[in-house]
Amino acid sequence: MFENLQDRLGSILNGLTGRGALSEADVSAALREVRRALLEADVALDVVRSFTDRVREKAVGAEILKSIKPGQMVVKIVHDELVEMLGGDGVGIDLHAPAPVVVMMVGLQGSGKTTTTAKIANRLSTRDKKKVLMASLDTRRPAAQEQLRQLGAQTNIDTLPIIAGQSPTDIAARAVQAAKLGGHDVVILDTAGRTHIDEPLMVEMADIKKRSIPHEILLVADSLTGQDAVNLARNFDERVGITGLVLTRMDGDGRGGAALSMRAVTGKPIKLIGVGEKMSELEEFHPRRIADRILGMGDIVSLVERAAENIDAEKAAAMAAKMAKGKFDLNDLADQLRQMQKMGGMGGIMGMMPGMAGMKDKMAAAGLDDKLFGRQIAIIQSMTKAERANPDLLKHSRKKRIAAGSGTDAAAINKLLKMHRQMADMMKMMGGKGKGGMMKQMMSGLAGKMGLGGGMPDLSNIDPKQLEALQKQAEAAGLGKPGAGMPGLGGLPGGLPGLGGAKLPGLGGGFPGLPGLPKKK
Repeated sequence: MFENLQDRLGSILNGLTGRGALSEADVSAALREVRRALLEADVALDVVRSFTDRVREKAVGAEILKSIKPGQMVVKIVHDELVEMLGGDGVGIDLHAPAPVVVMMVGLQGSGKTTTTAKIANRLSTRDKKKVLMASLDTRRPAAQEQLRQLGAQTNIDTLPIIAGQSPTDIAARAVQAAKLGGHDVVILDTAGRTHIDEPLMVEMADIKKRSIPHEILLVADSLTGQDAVNLARNFDERVGITGLVLTRMDGDGRGGAALSMRAVTGKPIKLIGVGEKMSELEEFHPRRIADRILGMGDIVSLVERAAENIDAEKAAAMAAKMAKGKFDLNDLADQLRQMQKMGGMGGIMGMMPGMAGMKDKMAAAGLDDKLFGRQIAIIQSMTKAERANPDLLKHSRKKRIAAGSGTDAAAINKLLKMHRQMADMMKMMGGKGKGGMMKQMMSGLAGKMGLGGGMPDLSNIDPKQLEALQKQAEAAGLGKPGAGMPGLGGLPGGLPGLGGAKLPGLGGGFPGLPGLPKKK
């Protein structure tokens, strides 16, 4: 979503940090570029004006221009103002009310209300252990109520039985009553939308609000609609009174301006963002983390949270035990590739790694994309159990069979085998004897850089507040700055600590952790 803005702001701010001293003219010239970048990203004009005015006011002070690293101070000011523009602290769905807490979903048709209703219900059920009831109040769109019922069946969430001919206000009253009788903690009302804002829609919303007395009214807006989404939020807030926003399709290729403008224009917090089609692909909106991503500082906290949600703890423990013995077969490689796909693929992971945002283009140019992972998994799945456990069995005739089964060729199979061999060698080094193995040395090296004397904590059981503290320690250690990469690298950009600066084999560009990729020609 924010890639273009990220690239533009990154190049502007890198130009400032590379200088020893800054004049007022330097700051003004940079802010002109920042202003242009934000306007091109479709951020509202009045929001851009107030943003650049606040940054200029703080950045041209004598103590900034005469400080030891004025460029970095300006980057920090831009970052802090970006966080402020996005809403300061993250705000989640408020469930502090007598049960059943009523959550009313509003928005235009096609913005993703019904799917988002099911996603929120799934999130409250799995993460917060709440008993949720969903009810569709959309009597106009064909099969809208049936769609919600099917989503409920898919996620094991209760849905209100459909009674033909009932009005939306009657369905809302029945849903609240059913939730009380059924002992539900939360009832989510999925209201009808239109293709545009009209008077009957607003009257209906007001009637439903009067009958159900919702604790939360969430406006679902498509982040790809740009500035129109801001006007939409303003209109709904004036007529119905929204308590927060949910932005869908944040994984799309829009310019991101609506997301940056909505909080500043409406004063309402963005509570959740939809980052994909799956029921699990809904995230809390954290202004600081989004600002970090926009400025290329990475987002370690979200990456760890995503890993904790997607990585099977038992599989991970079994893998660690295998690695300690230096064993790594093709089944293990397939598991690694699948886990990376679950976490958003290489692009998603790299965008969250400090100083790694600029690597995405290099990866794409080297032919490293998520389709490559799909092809590699297909090759492994076309092998027999014995071949996956012992790749040495793969002679020419077997490779021919595997190529036919996976829709690839012998060259692709050879590349995969080469990648596996190099990763297996690396695993042996990591699990090797002496000082607890290379992996342990690397992690303790990273911990030392961050001032965590006792080594890295167990990230799977860590509290979110501890994660935020860990992120701050990483920033203090210089890991959060654009282009800073990871510590202990001796010249490998964004690589793993403790590798002594040597590039991993077969990468051409020195890309960390994924050997066996063809060199750029």
